[in-house]
Formats: sequence, C-alpha cells, structure tokens
Amino acid sequence: MGLLPLGDDIPRRYIGQPAVTWLIVGLCVIVFVYQLSLGEMGFTRSLYGYGLIPSVLLGGDRLSPDLARVPAWLTLFTSQFLHGSWMHLIGNMLFLWIFGDNIEDSMGHLRFAVFYLLCGALAGLAFAASGPSVEAPTVGASGAIAAVLGAYIVLHPRARILVLIGFWPLRMPAYLVLGIWILFQVLNAVYAQPDEAEVAFVAHVAGFFLGAILVYFFKREDVPMMSPETHHALRISGIPMRRPGERGPWGSA
Repeated sequence: MGLLPLGDDIPRRYIGQPAVTWLIVGLCVIVFVYQLSLGEMGFTRSLYGYGLIPSVLLGGDRLSPDLARVPAWLTLFTSQFLHGSWMHLIGNMLFLWIFGDNIEDSMGHLRFAVFYLLCGALAGLAFAASGPSVEAPTVGASGAIAAVLGAYIVLHPRARILVLIGFWPLRMPAYLVLGIWILFQVLNAVYAQPDEAEVAFVAHVAGFFLGAILVYFFKREDVPMMSPETHHALRISGIPMRRPGERGPWGSA
C-alpha cells in the first residue's frame, strides 16, 4: 500500500510483556529458518505438507503420501507459521510486532493466543471457500495478523502510527493507515482471481473483519472500544522520530 509502519504511541496497561506476540514472532522465524535448512526441494515439500491447499481442504483432492504431513484441517493452523520468503516473513512480523502487543494487552495472554489462532484459521477457511479448486499451497500469518489490525482499529482508531512513505516519515491516525490498508485488500480481493493471485487477499479481508468483530468478545471488560487517543494524530515527523513511550520494531519503552 506504500505505507510502511514503524511504530505506534499506545502504551501497554495490563500486561508486563507481550509474551505471546514475542512467542509467535520467534516461532515463525525459527520455522522459516528450518524451512531454508531443508534445501530447495525440502522447502517446497514443507509448503505442500503443512500449507493450506484449498483443493485438499474443501475440494476432495488428496496429497500423495510422500507429501502429506498432517490432516487437511490442521493446515488451517500449521500454515500460519510458514512463510514463502524473507520479505514475506519480515513484512508479516513487522506488522505483528507493532500492533500485536496492544491487542494482547487488551485481551491477556491466553485469550490473545486463542483469538490469533482462531481468526487465522477462519481467515484461511474463507480463502479456501473462495477458491476450493486452488491447488497451490497458501502459507503465512497474514490472515491472523489482519485480525489483529481489525481489532486495533476498533480499540485504538486515533492512535498515532509512525509510517514511512518513501523516505518521508509521517505520523498518521490508525484509522487512516489501517483504513487504507483494508481498502487495498478489498479492492484486490474483488478483482483478483483466487487461483491467479499470489497473495490471499480474501484471507486478509476476512481476518480483518473477524478481528474487528471478535475483539468485543475477547477483550477485557474494562478495555474501552474506540479509545479516544488523539495526540496530534496527523503531522510530519522529524528526526529523532521516537518519543518517550513510543514503540517500534527496534525495542519497547
């Protein structure tokens, strides 16, 4: 979408450290490094063995015994921890690192873990249902992360997000940053064919709206919806770009 998020300004209030967010990031990195260690053929086999294949999940196809690793339904979960490239992994983990801790903070560790895995599985199921004849494996955490973004825009619509547009840092409200993101996903989901698109846009859209709805049932009772943070939400930033209490991928305050 042309907007690279670098950090936000929402402090955690209920948990010490976002342990589940860190655990998911760590597992995704470890799994991807393991995929690379298998060599080119082994890497491809891992995508077919643990990735979500719509035609196998819903279309009646079967993988050959030398490729099948887990039951088809379980790939709704295993696929969330695989990635197809370093850029795929880094992009997903950047979004999760920036936005995941606040959603974990609003839910608590266990409920966040359930929310993340459930939304990721349902987003994958929505993608499979949109193209049950697709034979290529789909992998990545983006469906679950889209749910995190959907929850974030509901809980913190006016939070400041530090984004990079080209080489230009800019502070923008979350509703604008994430609104642009989901609009891009919807447009691509409408016009891209599931069997031709390299990105599972339907999973992104489904995950986003699932997260926006289910956050109400998973958040702590004392966490308000549509929190009124403003903090001069739209303005150009200079260097240094961080302020006390602001977090980004380089550390936590």
